[in-house]
Amino acid sequence: MYAARVLGSNKKSCQRDNDPHHRTQHTRLSLLHSLPFSPSSLLSLFSSYPLILSINPQIIIIYIVKLNTSTWLLYTPSLILYKPFLHLAMTTGKEILHKMKEKVLGISDSDSGKGKSKMKKHITHGYHLVKGRSGHAMEDYVFAQFKQVNDNELGLFAIFDGHSGHSVPDYLKSHLFDNIIKEPSFWTEPTDAVKRAYSITDCTILDKSGELGRGGSTAVTAILINCQKLIVANIGDSRAVISKNGMAKQLSVDHEPSIESEDIKNRGGFVSNFPGDVPRVDGQLAVSRAFGDKSLKKHLSSEPYVTEEIIDDDADLIILASDGLWKVMSNQEAVDAVKDVKDARSAAKALTEEAVHRRSSDDISCVVVRFQ
Repeated sequence: MYAARVLGSNKKSCQRDNDPHHRTQHTRLSLLHSLPFSPSSLLSLFSSYPLILSINPQIIIIYIVKLNTSTWLLYTPSLILYKPFLHLAMTTGKEILHKMKEKVLGISDSDSGKGKSKMKKHITHGYHLVKGRSGHAMEDYVFAQFKQVNDNELGLFAIFDGHSGHSVPDYLKSHLFDNIIKEPSFWTEPTDAVKRAYSITDCTILDKSGELGRGGSTAVTAILINCQKLIVANIGDSRAVISKNGMAKQLSVDHEPSIESEDIKNRGGFVSNFPGDVPRVDGQLAVSRAFGDKSLKKHLSSEPYVTEEIIDDDADLIILASDGLWKVMSNQEAVDAVKDVKDARSAAKALTEEAVHRRSSDDISCVVVRFQ
């Protein structure tokens, strides 16, 4: 059983611990309490107050010092001897938790959840994520919640499928919907507001590339306004599908390099199937539109496809999912698989499990919103 000790973090102790002659004095800091090593408890602690965390997995001591609201310093008394920790010297708290969770505990059932509308309680949502068989950490992020904004209710649902790291999808999860809702024209011209917010968010991600890294992310977002109107937007190959009277209708567009090859060439790029077996922008990225990807951005677009859909009595449900699902299931197959599953979370889990059964090797994330 791994254990974590939360230690006092007075300024003198922090200064003294930076001196190699005094690193052993961490054991003399006053012990506040101990807790089981679980990602949820650590995340709660990280977001609550500054602390020094001492973890001893298999005799290796790791110290994590919170420097400010978003940055932690990770080091070990034998940093030179433990070179695998060098690349973690400065990183975000979530990055540390992510790696600890993957290495020690694996992905847990916390990657599943559900909720419902307060305006119309029969409208419910559920989500589920499954890590793929690749060697990298989980790069899919999900957002799903109902939110009161003044006298209105917004259902906010999204899939963010990252590549070359998870910093960009994590940033999108925390900021994209806020940027959309803050747009002055959101309530009168939601399509234009979404397009502007996507553009502003992408510019910010590019400006923060030194902090967020070289990676990027696809996105599909769905905003349900007062349970009546649905605004769907996407860039990349994460997809939204609505079922009406049992019939599947795709609400997003898969932005594939082969389809937008002329636009890519006009920007100075090229599309190649080498290396690999699918068309890629400059031989690297398998989507033609994405957030981030600073090194490829001049050849990519971040303009979303946006559509509006009225939710009336014939609407059964919507499915948002990353390409890990859509690579192995058609839109109608996905709808048919869950049309009789009344619990939205169970429906999302059933879809991810079916994708795994069909040998999808990618990360798989899914949100299901049921209207009846």
